[in-house]
Amino acid sequence: MYHNGDGKKDRRRKTGIGSYYYYKMFGCFNRKYKVSDLGPPPDVNEIFKMYTSGESEMSPEEFLRFLNEIQGEDRVTIDEVERIMDQVLNSSQSHLTRYVFGVNDFLKYLMMDDINGPIKTQVHQDMTAPLQHYFIYTGHNSYLTGNQLSSDSSEVPIIRALERGVRAIELDLWPNNSKDGIHVLHGRTLTTPVTLHKCLTSIKEHAFVKSPYPVIITLEDHLTPSLQAKVAEMVTSTFGDMLYFPKPTDKDEFPSPDALKHHIILSSKPPKVKNVSKERSSMDKESSDDELEDQKSNSDEDERYIASNKCCASDRFCASERYFASERYCASEIDNVSSSTSQPLAQILGVEYEVDYNIEDEKLGQQIAPEYKHLIAIHASKPKNGTRRALTDDPGNAKRLSLSEQALERAASLYGADIVRFTQKYILRVFPKGTRVTSTNFRPLTAWMHGAQMVAFNMQGYGRSLWMMHGMFRSNGACGYVRKPEFLMDKGPNDEVFDPKATLPVKKTLKVKVYMGDGWRLDFSQTHFDAFSPPDFYTKVYMAGVSADVAKKRTKVIGDDWTPIWNEEFTFPLTVPELALLEIVVQEYDVDRDDFAGQTCLPVSELRPGIRVVPLHNKKGEKYKSVKLLMRFLFV
Repeated sequence: MYHNGDGKKDRRRKTGIGSYYYYKMFGCFNRKYKVSDLGPPPDVNEIFKMYTSGESEMSPEEFLRFLNEIQGEDRVTIDEVERIMDQVLNSSQSHLTRYVFGVNDFLKYLMMDDINGPIKTQVHQDMTAPLQHYFIYTGHNSYLTGNQLSSDSSEVPIIRALERGVRAIELDLWPNNSKDGIHVLHGRTLTTPVTLHKCLTSIKEHAFVKSPYPVIITLEDHLTPSLQAKVAEMVTSTFGDMLYFPKPTDKDEFPSPDALKHHIILSSKPPKVKNVSKERSSMDKESSDDELEDQKSNSDEDERYIASNKCCASDRFCASERYFASERYCASEIDNVSSSTSQPLAQILGVEYEVDYNIEDEKLGQQIAPEYKHLIAIHASKPKNGTRRALTDDPGNAKRLSLSEQALERAASLYGADIVRFTQKYILRVFPKGTRVTSTNFRPLTAWMHGAQMVAFNMQGYGRSLWMMHGMFRSNGACGYVRKPEFLMDKGPNDEVFDPKATLPVKKTLKVKVYMGDGWRLDFSQTHFDAFSPPDFYTKVYMAGVSADVAKKRTKVIGDDWTPIWNEEFTFPLTVPELALLEIVVQEYDVDRDDFAGQTCLPVSELRPGIRVVPLHNKKGEKYKSVKLLMRFLFV
């Protein structure tokens, strides 16, 4: 059995006739489970014997053949092979006259994710195309620590997002109570604020820790002109030379990620001179039909919660008494907030948080702050006259359009080709509907299939949708920018574009073999999964992508074993492998409810063929120290 070399003690007792796990039954006697010291899976043994001609040692030349023929690494040299073997054997060349692998050394190499991981770890895509040619790792309400209604605003989630590789940070800007400073918070909710200065400083210090490619700050601006001028001053003084100042040529085409390395880019709706009374009376007109429709429906989770708690109609947007109770808010306090601001409850709870309108309490007709406007490199807009018109109008210069998840779904079902054409020239941002108060996320694949570059996610949550987002942006060295497939940028002779609904032939078939798993015994307590016996693990393998490629498989359950060996293979025919994601979830079988035991999501286009170790992560996407699967990927 493979053992991690981290010095952590295996929780087994050894006797003269083997190793055992001991579990206390009913508090009075021990039940023991014998664990044999298993070697590598049968396939690994067979491959080792094949490349060593049945001998017990593998030479560098034989290991090189294995890397070329099974792992598909045909550019590896014999010097690199010896360096790998030296790393595995934990030796130096001065202590060895020749390098050889035994079968356990060979297995140790296979289980080292830093040299035998499942995907490429370097930036390898062309980064010189305009920004609209890339999917961009994008956060939504990036400053929130929890739910959308009553959690704290903080710079900490921003730092975590940047350290994960997120390249687009959203900040909602509001005047502070004295109207002389700027707070970042989810407006018209009970979220606590954080100062803009803290957010900007954190972005400056952590922007390029994970990736050198540009960070885009999307600003939802609810400020007066004088405060906009203050924002311009703060941004300029904080970022200095890191701040990107837009150039005249940017109006025709976005710059490339490569040209914008180590730069901070501002994106917002350019401010306009408005009459305050007219602006407030026309607020609903400023909202697109799609956004207003978003207010009429809740996410499934929130609807279930509302129904189960029998919320009244006036409280339907307060989908969580659980949050208000935890923060010691009561209905009367919410009513007081509503009456004191003369705003409907739906607005207080942030249902219209994506609507652009300013709080202008200065003189009517006051001029905007020119310093602020000139810093906006990516001009944002929203579909005031309907989504289709916004997608088909040609403004003549580069821009970013924002749509809600529901607006995107409707547009995709009715005129998906218009979305694809739009994203070939401009940037489309898709954000969660306002009623996702628990910071859940939507399935991102529809947006990606139509070329949407900025799919904005609540990074503080967890769930399959967020795992997909993590998976997509493991691509291209996890730099936060993933080049869109060429077919999303191509046009036919009659202006035809890619249609995600079209029936397409199988382009590639992926065979996935799940050999074994290990590491739970090191990362979890002996009774974490079952108090009376070792765990019963099984693996679910999903394929996400266009509808024709979606599939779900699962292995058998291996009972009472901390190191399960499955040796099961699954086949996935793929029509659009460029957009396919391989989701892997390990669970521990239980009669009542299965326990979560790890997950990961991998972009199919980035998979390295051959026998690879696949590290698993917890529900929040944090990598376990030891838990991993040994798998094989084969394209036919």
